[in-house]
Amino acid sequence: MTKEISKQAQEQYALGSDMKQKVVAKFFDPSGSWTWYLMNQDPDDKDYLWGIVHGFEVEMGSFSLSELQNLKGRFGLGIERDKFFSPIVASELWEKLTK
Repeated sequence: MTKEISKQAQEQYALGSDMKQKVVAKFFDPSGSWTWYLMNQDPDDKDYLWGIVHGFEVEMGSFSLSELQNLKGRFGLGIERDKFFSPIVASELWEKLTK
């Protein structure tokens, strides 16, 4: 998580689950199939993240920064950030993931 991504996510915190906001980052398990798309972050509790999670199914909800940072998948690989991800409006991403 970079400072810039954190800043963008915190600026959107008041939007809650509004699908008009942007997804500002993508995190993924390189040895699995789960992906977390960050929409916002609580400025008072930086561990609390909100976004779209694509795991067993596509869902919207909260997830923990510390859990993402500490999770070890197969081969001991941790969760990675997609450095080439471009921000996208949440409703557009949701539509792509649920087709």
